[in-house]
Amino acid sequence: MLKVDLSGASSFFDAAGPDFAAAAAAHRTLAERSGAGSDFTGWLDLPQKVKAGELRQVLAAASHIRGRSETLVVVGIGGSYLGAKGAIELLRPRPQSGDPKIIFAGNSMSPDALMGLLEELGETDFDINVISKSGTTLEPALAFRMFRGLLEAKYGPDRAKKRIIATTDAKRGVLKTMANEEGWETFIVPDDVGGRYSVLSPVGLLPMAAAGIDVSTVIDAAIEAFAAMDQRSPENPAWQYAAARQHLYRLGKSIEILACYEPSFRFMAEWWKQLYGESEGKNGIGIYPASVEYNADLHSMGQYVQDGPRTLMETVVSFEKPQNEFTVPFAMGDPDQLNYLAGRKLSDISRVAQEAVKAAHIAGGVPNMEVRVEKRDEVGFAQLVAFFELACGISGYMSGVNPFDQPGVEAYKKNMFRLLEKPGAV
Repeated sequence: MLKVDLSGASSFFDAAGPDFAAAAAAHRTLAERSGAGSDFTGWLDLPQKVKAGELRQVLAAASHIRGRSETLVVVGIGGSYLGAKGAIELLRPRPQSGDPKIIFAGNSMSPDALMGLLEELGETDFDINVISKSGTTLEPALAFRMFRGLLEAKYGPDRAKKRIIATTDAKRGVLKTMANEEGWETFIVPDDVGGRYSVLSPVGLLPMAAAGIDVSTVIDAAIEAFAAMDQRSPENPAWQYAAARQHLYRLGKSIEILACYEPSFRFMAEWWKQLYGESEGKNGIGIYPASVEYNADLHSMGQYVQDGPRTLMETVVSFEKPQNEFTVPFAMGDPDQLNYLAGRKLSDISRVAQEAVKAAHIAGGVPNMEVRVEKRDEVGFAQLVAFFELACGISGYMSGVNPFDQPGVEAYKKNMFRLLEKPGAV
């Protein structure tokens, strides 16, 4: 099971230390669904509901996509794509034989980025999975109109209908109305689950399954992880992380850097940034979530982390068992002066480097928290999702905010629609 190591942060705690009593109260509020935003806590038992409900349909739809298409275009923004993209890059960074290419559209309005996607799509057979609760969010709505047009031009309107899958509201909204009128296959975005908590629903599971990820294992592992982290004790890793980061925030550490030594973790970090930024950044308070990719960023952002303003805390995600292993070879004459490493495993060298970085950053005034997962696989992914979601809800309630709304996100949309002269916009 996932573990949290606070040893690299403990020297920064004051005498009181992390407030586990507050974590207990926040966890109780979350579990009893008695706090602000409780209407959006359906993610707590989402894996069980999916297993008993739509999982079979998700697997069947993914099988159809894999059998007929070389590409799946996933149209969505924010929580409608970040979790799936994070999972696919983490678990399936290189498509295997028979895997369709997964293209993510609708998260930008850059014409150059759109052209890049069109070039990547090329002449391949493709399906579309459009994901939007309302269907009116401008970025994905525009992308869907464009890709739907391409699909209908390629296959004809009737055949194209069989290649469009809409993941949307159960009863209402523009996209739901279109799906009903056109006869597209549909999946539901649960009413009680916000977008950033939706990766274990069909929002994330369908693209993941189409990419070849074993989503049945993901769901089973998530059920186990949520059950394990329902423990009401300071031994609970979600309590440890939530209480420690809130304690450090009160001590002036207002920026949290999420780091990982696996390049494939990049979009998991983007998912984490939305989860925590949108959940906690409100009412004039909140820990600012940032991310870095080690080792690469040690040679760029590393200077700032080591010697910049001491407002940082650092959380490092570590996978204990690599999927592959390499041994440094011996070279005659030692021309590159690396024979002192000959015969050592690359994973062991990497661990030494991680410990060196940790020690340097702590000495430089940056508290270090470590989240340890056994493997970079479906089980590890599910544990990370359950852990970060649960800790986010607890941490948000500890800070006194509603972790499940996002009132500030609407501000730019109102301005944009007014400037674009959308009918009815004010």
